[in-house]
Amino acid sequence: MNRTIGVLGAGSFGTAIARLLSKNNNVLMYSRRPEMVEQINNDHHIKAYKLRKNISASSDLERMGRECHLIFPILPSEHFREAIRNLAPYVGPGHLMIHGTKGLDVSDDFESATDIKTIKKTVFTMSEVIRQETSVIRTGALAGPNLAGELLDGQPAATVIASEFDEVIQIGRDVLFSKDFIVYGSYNLKGIELAGALKNIIAIASGIMNTLGFGKNMEALLITRGLREMIHIAKAVGAEIRPFFGTAGVGDLIATATSNQSRNYTFGTHLAQGKKVSEILEHMDEVAEGYRTIKFAYRIVQAANLEAPITKTLFKVVYQDYSVTKALLELVHNPLKIDVDFI
Repeated sequence: MNRTIGVLGAGSFGTAIARLLSKNNNVLMYSRRPEMVEQINNDHHIKAYKLRKNISASSDLERMGRECHLIFPILPSEHFREAIRNLAPYVGPGHLMIHGTKGLDVSDDFESATDIKTIKKTVFTMSEVIRQETSVIRTGALAGPNLAGELLDGQPAATVIASEFDEVIQIGRDVLFSKDFIVYGSYNLKGIELAGALKNIIAIASGIMNTLGFGKNMEALLITRGLREMIHIAKAVGAEIRPFFGTAGVGDLIATATSNQSRNYTFGTHLAQGKKVSEILEHMDEVAEGYRTIKFAYRIVQAANLEAPITKTLFKVVYQDYSVTKALLELVHNPLKIDVDFI
């Protein structure tokens, strides 16, 4: 209990990870909101979830950098780079970071890029953002079927810590492992980060399909065809595909694409109910990462000339106000005849 682990972000997944970490360590959570910091420090809870008293909170990034050798950034991808940039003056090569953000970041040149060679240089995973914005070298990613609601309810689960460094995997395992939380390791960092981001697209499609009354046959078809698209997109930007067949790949995909606890599945449910995207974004408590990822994946699909009907159809629904019913009919009657074409 002498060590203090930092958690950058106080959303539902950040809270879940903080609670898991607090079984073995002191935890310092960061939030920009003074009322959230006060609630954690004085009342020892976030929303309906009680926190151990060895969890404290602060709005001081300098304190986090000073007190925490290991930091878990768990933030929406849209704000990830800015937050890491703000933290950068207070961390260095001696720090370790294991992020839990399942999204992507792009440079200013992304929108104008048209060929896949250029696109590859403008799309970044969160570990790449950390290395671009800070002097931290030892980075990793937390991935796997980790629905925040189930973790917060204390249900057993497993996760994967991906890193190019043995030390990051081992330390991450040491601080997180418990009898109810299994921790695996992987060296395929980029592949696992891409799997975690891309599966959110399929979860949105699954939310649409299930809400409109399709059965398990179509759900299984969507998930397997979705996995195919995820793999082709990842290969197009140079990622190793082996992680897509493991816990953090197909495991996370199944959990996210079949549970109404998934924010991305819920986003799809709202679309199927006829709600506008702007309305959904306004009323959802937390970000559905798949909303942004659809746009990035669609550009990769275009640039690489990939057959990716799920991604293309969702782009039309989410960004071009295309009819959900028409989109679903197009997917159901998709003419692609080849099943496994990525091995």
